[in-house]
Amino acid sequence: MSRANRPRRARGRSRVGERFEVEVGPVAHGGHCVARLPEPERRVVFVRHTLPGERVVVEVTEGTDGDRFWRGDAVEVLTPSPDRVVAPCPVAGPGLCGGCDLQHVAVPAQRELKTAVVREQLVRLGGLDADSPLVSGLRVEAVPVPGRDDDGLRWRTRQRYAAMPDGRPAMRAHRSHDLVPLADCPIAAEGARPPSRLPDPVVEAGVPRASEDTVVREVTAAGSTHPFSVAADGFWQIHPEAPRVLVEAVLDLLDPQPGERSLDLYAGVGLFARFVGEATGARVVAVEADRTACRHARANLSPLRPAAVECGPTDRVLRSTLDEPFDLVVLDPPREGAKRVVVEQVVDRRPRAVAYVACDPAALGRDVAIFAEHGYELTAVRAFDLFPMTHHVECVALLSRTR
Repeated sequence: MSRANRPRRARGRSRVGERFEVEVGPVAHGGHCVARLPEPERRVVFVRHTLPGERVVVEVTEGTDGDRFWRGDAVEVLTPSPDRVVAPCPVAGPGLCGGCDLQHVAVPAQRELKTAVVREQLVRLGGLDADSPLVSGLRVEAVPVPGRDDDGLRWRTRQRYAAMPDGRPAMRAHRSHDLVPLADCPIAAEGARPPSRLPDPVVEAGVPRASEDTVVREVTAAGSTHPFSVAADGFWQIHPEAPRVLVEAVLDLLDPQPGERSLDLYAGVGLFARFVGEATGARVVAVEADRTACRHARANLSPLRPAAVECGPTDRVLRSTLDEPFDLVVLDPPREGAKRVVVEQVVDRRPRAVAYVACDPAALGRDVAIFAEHGYELTAVRAFDLFPMTHHVECVALLSRTR
């Protein structure tokens, strides 16, 4: 959840460490708010650890005289927002753990901020009208962990920890390799909390193993329960309710009918293909680039007839095979989105509907605009708070053919 600095060429005198008093503007995509420094600087700064409307002292953490914008931390809050709370984690603050962006924000207000970001990306990048009911009616939905209050904690079922030289668990600071020791991680589920000492430099907690290299995840959704084998180090949603919530959203939006042919792109181990194929009873094809995930997908989809798994990058597979019509498509691309090359190959199959599962609202907005060029309109969208205390949000969008 943290990211290291990218090396870049200096563009003049460094301003890192300088402090300014600012009025904080709107939330922006990426876990920060936008502020503009007073005269004579007039520089835009993306500020973490703050809220819209606050007056804060910001300390520059990245920026030189030649940069278009700077990054900074709110190191002193002069006028707090009514939505500000005491962070539940003692290392969630300026210069500390980079894993969480929003621990200083009340949980309902976190969802309001995420809602504002998704709306803004759909309007600015997706070309939607801000007054459209799809935009104005959008709300990021709560997904509480079963058996817990809706407090945004203890949801993360897998967590990676680094180790201090003495073996104490640690996380990395925001956009840095610097280590921050910690005794606990409040967003980690019980099985993923840090041990008191780590034997290795990096340890992943919360991974129950069925064998040395495989785990089995059971998913109950839409009245059916299916086991899914997954590589122990392979991709699986980290919120315990995410597989169910996303499968049910995809099924609800697609409304698959018996006999409809379906295509599951960036399919992983076949989660969506299994449930959509069960609903249609017809041909379903899963496309996935990772060979190990493909092996598991074949096992997971084996009860379906007919079902197939194509192993390879999505754009290459669609360019070289599967040159046939499909009624339904599920798109679950990585954070950068499907992009034009895949979107245009999808619409070439003339599906009646596409369910787009997006972990990045900016990528979703860009791809929605490309779909619109080819006669596919955004007709429904839902957003889910599957990553509380962070800026991340998961969306499921429905794109329907209009011409």
